[in-house]
Amino acid sequence: MGDKKRRARKPEWFKVTYDSEVGSIGKMMEDDSLHTVCKEANCPNRGECYKKRTVTFMIMGNQCSRNCKFCNVTSATPSNLDPLEPLHVAQSVKKLDLKHVVITSVTRDDLEDGGAKHFAKTIEEVKRLNPGVTIEVLIPDLKGEDKNLDIIIEAKPDVINHNMETIERLYERVRPEAIYDRSLYVLKYIKEKSPEILTKTGIMVGLGEKDKEVYKVMDDVLSVGCDIFTIGQYLQPSRKHVDVEEYVSLEQFEEYKKVGLEKGFGFIASSPLVRSSYKAAEALEAKISDGK
Repeated sequence: MGDKKRRARKPEWFKVTYDSEVGSIGKMMEDDSLHTVCKEANCPNRGECYKKRTVTFMIMGNQCSRNCKFCNVTSATPSNLDPLEPLHVAQSVKKLDLKHVVITSVTRDDLEDGGAKHFAKTIEEVKRLNPGVTIEVLIPDLKGEDKNLDIIIEAKPDVINHNMETIERLYERVRPEAIYDRSLYVLKYIKEKSPEILTKTGIMVGLGEKDKEVYKVMDDVLSVGCDIFTIGQYLQPSRKHVDVEEYVSLEQFEEYKKVGLEKGFGFIASSPLVRSSYKAAEALEAKISDGK
C-alpha cells in the first residue's frame, strides 16, 4: 500500500514553477553566507514569495540536531554558530527592503539554550538596521525550558510561531524526538508571559489524520491563546521520509478554514500549498486591523 501511495500522481495544483527571481535571491543569500528555509525545505511557494521580496531566513546553519520523518532539512552534527550571522541577516533585510521578516532555524539541541540567544541577537540586529520592520520568528521547542523562551520573548518579536506539525497520535511516527504537550506548553508559556506577542502554529495534513483529530489540535492550541493557525498538505521530500497517506481535497481545506474561524482563530491560512511562513505579513496585518 505504501508503494502505491508513493506512486500516486499529485493533483494539478501542486505543479509549481520557479523563475529567475528564485535564482537571483538565492545567489544573494549564498554571497552573504546565509540559508533560507525556502530552499532547504524545498518550499513550493518560493517563486511567489521571492517575487514579493519575501524571504524566510534560516539561522544557525542548515544541519539539524533532530531527525523528523517529514522534514527535508538535513539531519547531521550541527556546525558552530557564526557570530556575524545576525548582522548579515539584518543587512540582507535592508538590501531586500523587507517590511516583514520571518526568521527560523534548525533545531539545536546541542546548545545549552537551544539557540535562543542567537535568535535574540538576530532580532536585535534586524531592528537596529531596519527601524519599523515587523519580525516573526518560527522557533523550535527550545527544550521547553522557560529560561530559553524568556530570551526570545524579551527580544520582542511581533509574532512567535512554533509549529505543532501534526496531530498528537502521529507524533511518534512523524516527529519522534518532539513531544506534543511540550510544543503546546511553548505556545501557552509565550502567551501567558507576553500577551501582546501574537502566537502562531501550524500543522500538515495528508499523514493519516482524521478530521476530528485536526479539530482537536485546533481546540488545544486555542485553549492556550494561539492567534494564528496554518494548515497545508504534507509532501514527501524523498522515499526515506514518511509516506503521503492522502492528498486532501480543496473543499476539505476550505472546511478546515471555516471550522477554525468559527472556533475562534483570528486568522487561518488553509490550502494545499500553505506553509508556516506563507503570507505571514498578511496574517499579521489582519490581526493588527482586527485590533489585536
